[in-house]
Amino acid sequence: MHWHAYQWTGAGADRGNEAERRPASPDFPSSPVPPMRTGDWLAKPPARIARTFDEPGQAAGWMAAEYAKVHDALLLPERVPLEERLETAVDLLARGVDVQWGEWLQGGRFITIGVICCPNRHVSHPCPVRHPSR
Repeated sequence: MHWHAYQWTGAGADRGNEAERRPASPDFPSSPVPPMRTGDWLAKPPARIARTFDEPGQAAGWMAAEYAKVHDALLLPERVPLEERLETAVDLLARGVDVQWGEWLQGGRFITIGVICCPNRHVSHPCPVRHPSR
C-alpha cells in the first residue's frame, strides 16, 4: 500500500455543488472541489496529487506541514491538538483508512488536507499514477 496526498483551498460555498463532487458527473475530473467520498480523490487527474508516500508517518508529516501553512487563518481555535491529529492519522493510515482534515478559514474559505490509501478498500479506482515498483 502507498498513500496519495491531496489539498484544496477555496470558497466554502464552492463545496455545495454536490453533482460535480461525484465521479459520475462529467464535471468531476475538471472540478477543483474535493469529492464527496475520500477515496474518489483517486479518480481525479494525477496532476491533483500533491505528493505520494510509502510510509504513513511521512504522509502525516505532510499533513502537518500543510496544516501549519493555514494555522493562523483558522476561523475557530484548534479543537483537536495537532499532536493528537498526527498520532491518529499515522494509526489510521497504517490500517488502510483514509485521513482527511477539513477546516473553515477566515473569509469564508475552507481547506481540505487529505491522504488517501492506494489501493483503497472503499472504492475500486485504479492507482492514478503508474509507478514502476507498484
